[in-house]
Formats: sequence, structure tokens, C-alpha cells
Amino acid sequence: MPKKQVINISKPKGKLAVLTPGMGAVATTFYAGVIAVRKGLAQPIGSYTQLGKVRLGKRTENRHKKVNELVPLAGLEDIVFGGWDIFPENAYEAASHAQVLEKSLLEQIKDELSEIKPMKAVFDKEYVKRLEGSHIKSGPTKMDLAEQLQADIRNFIKEKGCDRAVMVWCGSTEVYTPASEVHASLKSFEEGLRRNDPAISPSQIYTYAALKERVPYANGSPNISVEMPALQELAQEMATPICGSDFKTGQTLLKTVLAPGLRNRQLAVAGWYSTNILGNRDGEVLDDPGSFKSKEVSKTGVLDDIFSKELYPELYSDIHHVVRINYYPPRGDNKEGWDNIDIKGWLGYPMQIKVNFLCRDSILAAPIVLDLALFMDLASRANMRGIQEWLSFYFKAPVVKQGLRAEHDLSVQLLKLENTLRFFTNEELINHLGLTYYGVEEEDN
Repeated sequence: MPKKQVINISKPKGKLAVLTPGMGAVATTFYAGVIAVRKGLAQPIGSYTQLGKVRLGKRTENRHKKVNELVPLAGLEDIVFGGWDIFPENAYEAASHAQVLEKSLLEQIKDELSEIKPMKAVFDKEYVKRLEGSHIKSGPTKMDLAEQLQADIRNFIKEKGCDRAVMVWCGSTEVYTPASEVHASLKSFEEGLRRNDPAISPSQIYTYAALKERVPYANGSPNISVEMPALQELAQEMATPICGSDFKTGQTLLKTVLAPGLRNRQLAVAGWYSTNILGNRDGEVLDDPGSFKSKEVSKTGVLDDIFSKELYPELYSDIHHVVRINYYPPRGDNKEGWDNIDIKGWLGYPMQIKVNFLCRDSILAAPIVLDLALFMDLASRANMRGIQEWLSFYFKAPVVKQGLRAEHDLSVQLLKLENTLRFFTNEELINHLGLTYYGVEEEDN
């Protein structure tokens, strides 16, 4: 039997800087939530790192451990918040403007939020056409802008007395940008930065700057950044973890629960119509067709992979999958998602499923930011590098190694995550075969 690999994970020491490009509704809801939990004002509902439990060993052992007790995660009290934004408002002002959280809660944490002030952002209106910002960096080249971001990271860590940092993108959705020649290698990408190649987006500049400083980077948007070969090459070179893309929050979260269930029961799907209304800044940005294209690619790919027409042509070869997002200001951050699913059962008889999810976009996203920050810091201390597929649980469009097909089934993604945590702690991996309970011996359960 091959020797079991043991992962050495250094313990978290000192303060962890969590840096967010974008300090709007999602980021400030994350900041406020962690501060409120630290002060005993709320519970971290929705956070797997804070409330989740992992089963260890056989079912008969009845042995479970909280995630944050199983692996050495940074404590909430050790997190220091920072970020960049195109508007100069501090986090209290930005959170008040976003109108996600009640004023009574914000007033109790006003002092802490007011101390979080944004650094000037890298911004290009060609990539986010519906926003105008005044708090913006300038420089002769995109390489210069990247170096300014690197200096921001170093200065923040030094001034705030932090030991290390992670970066989680919480900014707006950019215009869809497929890979081009400049993204093919690190050499071509750096040449593109120096000559201001228009195909290099602001989010890619942030990713580059983070990786050059060996700061783990999680892409919370459908922007194409960590997907690029050049930036994956840099992550390997700098021995730094990356993951993405696009936080799996509302409608797509439900799709990754419902769609595998329909497939596993071999029920045919004729059509899946999805529409959303929301009125926050994200909705305003997505009102632009270019930015919507990025989101559409992220949201529609989920069903394509779960309902594989190659594997099940008789069930899923002709699905009509439609996704719509409509900007509706009165709704604010309270997004509403409608789904109509046309399915077929035994002998082809038609049935329908209707889903109406009235959710709070930033409330669902904030605990994802927390979990990704803590897990990416863990991955760094475990000497992991490059793509962290085990974190695909959190994303609409998980980044995987070239040649692999992404896994979208939420329950399978959770199993990947849990088994990675077991692997980190030298615990037995669980395959759920269960035959040992019925007189059949398993091999290497």
C-alpha cells in the first residue's frame, strides 16, 4: 500500500488582511457581518467555515468536528479589512448607500466601518460602461497601474501590522473578454501590460498584482481573469493559490441543487427559463449588454455541464435554456429570481416546476467572501499552488485544469471540499460506498 501523504500546514499567526477590489454592497455586507459577529450582535449564518461540521471516520463512530476546529483557520478577530473602489466613500457610507443592512445594525458598528477607507481603484470605463468613478488611479501604462496595486498591498500589510493577505474580487462585472493572444503566456501578458494592450482588463491587473505579491486570489465575478493561461502560469511560478469564478448565490445555487436531482432520476428537461430582477449597482452594471454577456456565459454553463447531452442525448439534447436579468431600481439589493422548468417523465408525459426565489444578493454573497478568504489563506499555509478546484462549491463557473470538465453538482462539490479537509488533517477519506455495514469489505474506504 502506498505511503499516505501528509500535508504540513503552518498555523495562522498574526493578522490576515482581506483585500477586496470593490467596496460596494457585497464587500461592505461582508465587513459589517464579520464585525457584528465579533461583537456578538449576530450569527454567521451561511458560513460553512463558521457553522459547518465534517463527519470523520465511519458512520458508526458518530464523530463530527466543526470546520474551524478541524483545520487551522484564521480567527474572525484576526481579520483586517481593506480594498479599492472607484468611489471615495468609507465602508460605513458605502454600506448606508447600498441599503442592504438595517440602519440600527450599521449604527452599532459605525466606528469600525468608518475606519475602512478605499484605496484608489484601477478602472476602465470600456469594461464597466454604466459606472462613473472619481477615485481612480492614473499611470502611463497598465504595468505601472499593476505596480501601484502591488505597492498598495505592501503598504497596507505594513501599516495595518498584518502577517499576510488574501484578495477576493467583489467589484462589478466587466464586459465579456474572451482570451486572446496577449493572455496565452506570462511573457506576452507582461508585454501587453507595458504596451497598454486594450484586451487586458482591470480585474486582470488586480489578479496579476496579487499574484506578484504572492497573495492568494479568488475571483468572485464572471470576469475572465484566473481563467487566463498567463495568470495560471504566474500562480504556479509564484506558488500561490487561485480560484473562481462568480459567487454561486441565488438562482444558480438552486440550479446546482435541482438539476442534478432531475438528472439523477433520469427525468428529461425540455426547457428552463430563468429571469431575474434586481435594482442594486450590480443590476445597473448588468443592464449593459457587454457586462450581461459575462454573466450569461457564467450562468448558462451550469446546466450545459450538468445535463450532458453527450451522455444523455435522449433526455437533454434539445434543452431551451434562457437567462434574463432586468434592472429594476425599486427592488434594490433584494433580487427576485423566477424559474420555469419544463420536464418530461415516464412515457414522455410533460410536467412543470415553478421556482420563485426572493433572495438578498449581498446577504448570500457575504459569507462566501468570508469562507473563500479563510480557505485561500489555509491553502497558502498548506503550500498549495495554482487552481484550487476543491473550492468549486462556491462558484457558478468553477475554474479547473485544462482538459477537465467542471463539476457543478453542489453535493459532489461539497464532498470534494470535505475530503480535501480530511486530507489536510490526515483523516480517512469517505466515499459513501457503505458496503462494510452489510458484510462486504471495502478497500481503502
